Amino acid sequence: MSVMESPGEGDRQAAIEALRAYLDAEVEPIVSQYRERFIPKEMMLAILQRLVSFGLVVAPFPLEVNGWGMSWELHMQLFEEVCYTSSDIGLALSINAIGGRLLLKAPEHIRRKYLPLVVSGHALLSVCISEPDVGSDVASIKIRARREGDEYVINGEKTWITNGGYSDFLIVTARTGTEDAEGLTHILVDRAEHGYQTRPIHKIALNSQSTAQVFFSDTRVPLRNRIGDEGAALAQTLDIFQVARLIMAYWSIGLARRALDEALRYAQQRVQHGKPIAGHQLIAGRIAEMATEIAAARGLALNAVRLVDAGKRADVEVSMAKWYACEMAGQVTRKALYVHGANGVTSDFLVEKLAREAMVLPIPDGTTEVQKLVIARALTGIGAFK
Repeated sequence: MSVMESPGEGDRQAAIEALRAYLDAEVEPIVSQYRERFIPKEMMLAILQRLVSFGLVVAPFPLEVNGWGMSWELHMQLFEEVCYTSSDIGLALSINAIGGRLLLKAPEHIRRKYLPLVVSGHALLSVCISEPDVGSDVASIKIRARREGDEYVINGEKTWITNGGYSDFLIVTARTGTEDAEGLTHILVDRAEHGYQTRPIHKIALNSQSTAQVFFSDTRVPLRNRIGDEGAALAQTLDIFQVARLIMAYWSIGLARRALDEALRYAQQRVQHGKPIAGHQLIAGRIAEMATEIAAARGLALNAVRLVDAGKRADVEVSMAKWYACEMAGQVTRKALYVHGANGVTSDFLVEKLAREAMVLPIPDGTTEVQKLVIARALTGIGAFK
């Protein structure tokens, strides 16, 4: 099967195996070279364009925008493989998938101009929600876009924006009306046409890709760059959260799988007391726990993504998958580090990097605590907030 062909559902495993072989042969050496270094934009674009040929991003998008017209399930399974190799690369391409889903709701002239670039990996976008004082409480966004004639004038700051420094354009959630959830609107801002500034954020991990602050200073954007109606941003954000949180779950699964494989390899080779440490009961128990926890996370994620593919609201199932998988990745990477003993905390072994990356996972796209509140509100009908 050519990787450039859209596979039938029966060829799913062949597509995954082809991607795995490519990642091992071509991407792993790059990732090793840039382990703690920033991957330049042109290199990241080249990697993403090659990954698109295996089905990343394109799988769930319609044929008319250069997609494959298939499923989010296929995309997520492929995405898991990428995150097994590199969280940084997975994170960069994930925003194109999330932003692309939002662009499907854009006016025809926006969709026609930008969506094929995103789906094909020829441009990088950002989705700008978080602000210095606003995280999970989207309804409290402060950045304003005021009307002047046939333009919006945007002023303010966004932060923790993935692909921010890379971005060719972005979709900003801005306040265009009242001071509540009904006053929020999505607006597409093109860096070359309208202008904005970015500044990198350095973190405990995931510094091979761009996370940035984004600054708007009297940035003028045509009203026709609005995505949907004024006031529709919160509902649109809740829709893309379903995909974003599933991405977090599958990212966690890929990362945890890599940690398990690193632990297996080490436990089979490391000899203590006359035999490989895999033969010691406490090590064997940890390995069994790790494999079982990964399998449980995959079951939750698979159930949720199939509901999304069926066009059903799956807020509870998605929140369960995101919560469990992200916390699971932290537990599994720590266990993998412990299997390595003292070697686990040195940079000579990959598990210390995986453990640092896993620490980040419960935070984006709604913390673990937020996921619990979503689930409880759905089950009881009583919300934690007004």
